[in-house]
Amino acid sequence: MFRYLIEFSYIGTGFRGIQKTIIKSDPSYVDLKSVQGCLDVALQVFRPVNEIQTVLSSRTDAGVHALHSTLHVDLQRADGSPYVEETITGVLNRTLYKQGLPIRLIKTRIVPDSFHCRYSALGRTYLYRIAVAKNGIKDLCTQNKHFESFIPVEELDRCHFLHKAPFDIERMKEASRMFLGRHDFRTFKSQDRQKSVSRDHPMFTVRRIDEINIKPGRSACTGVNAKLSEELYDYWDIEVKGKSFLYKQVRRIVGSLLALATDQINEKCIYEMLTIPSKHTWNPRLQIAPAYGLYLARVHYNEDDLKFNNKADE
Repeated sequence: MFRYLIEFSYIGTGFRGIQKTIIKSDPSYVDLKSVQGCLDVALQVFRPVNEIQTVLSSRTDAGVHALHSTLHVDLQRADGSPYVEETITGVLNRTLYKQGLPIRLIKTRIVPDSFHCRYSALGRTYLYRIAVAKNGIKDLCTQNKHFESFIPVEELDRCHFLHKAPFDIERMKEASRMFLGRHDFRTFKSQDRQKSVSRDHPMFTVRRIDEINIKPGRSACTGVNAKLSEELYDYWDIEVKGKSFLYKQVRRIVGSLLALATDQINEKCIYEMLTIPSKHTWNPRLQIAPAYGLYLARVHYNEDDLKFNNKADE
């Protein structure tokens, strides 16, 4: 039996999330509304002699996308030989394409049996994309007016468009430094219905953010839409890097920064949410940034952990 690391991307708009739902009372249930469930079914095309059990490196919510996510799976061929890595990538991509699923494999590689795609990860980078209306159209701030504004079809459910004035990007960059380092992010965690000893531990919500980079982005538009989009919007990429994140933590951080940039809250509000960690400290005026603007951009590994030694690992 060999362990395979599968690197893949997906558009999360039509999925309930990446993680499949398991119904203990119905072991035969197949969750085709999750990315993991669809990949489990696609892997059946190889007809391994063992039961397919995929393990995810990261979890994303409904509507969140991934430029680079990973899973590992153990597969045993009938004759005991390994599957060709490029064949797994190609066959799975063809299978997913035939099913009309927006999931694509980037790369497949054999890894040591000791490798675990979640626990071996050094960290993760999330990307949040926003497009801010330039001064000429920032008066389109009501819900009805918002629908009258131009939003390119290429960016539907791919980017968060803002039409509220004012928008202070420098203030946003400066405030983002408050999140760096080790903090108790309890205020920035949405309540998860899952209960466990580890989740109830007081240190569970203590996480470290290594970097937050806010830099100019660009439109994914082409043709006439590209020209019009560039005339009307400034695109910004918000990158958040850390080892691990809480449920909806990135979207709450981005939501608070957007509220600051649009003058709905001040720096003191963010400071209080960070220094007084509690589910009651979350400012009720704040909105969580929409899921469709968020991408899992990269799962980071030590290259040495991925090296497979055929003699040692067989």
